[in-house]
Amino acid sequence: GVVINVMNLQGVPAISYQLKRAWVSEFQALPEFDANNMNTVGIQSITIQHEGFVRDDAVAEPVEA
Repeated sequence: GVVINVMNLQGVPAISYQLKRAWVSEFQALPEFDANNMNTVGIQSITIQHEGFVRDDAVAEPVEA
């Protein structure tokens, strides 16, 4: 399965979702890099299809101190 965690600013999971029967339906690879251009940014992306999701109520945002 696939789990999506939404993190707070401290990097602690605040919300968590579990996707049911999930699969990747689209994948976009990195672009070709140009060694002469230091401003190139590499981004990969995927599209995920699923047959439903549930929120994991056991994961709750911690109280800020």
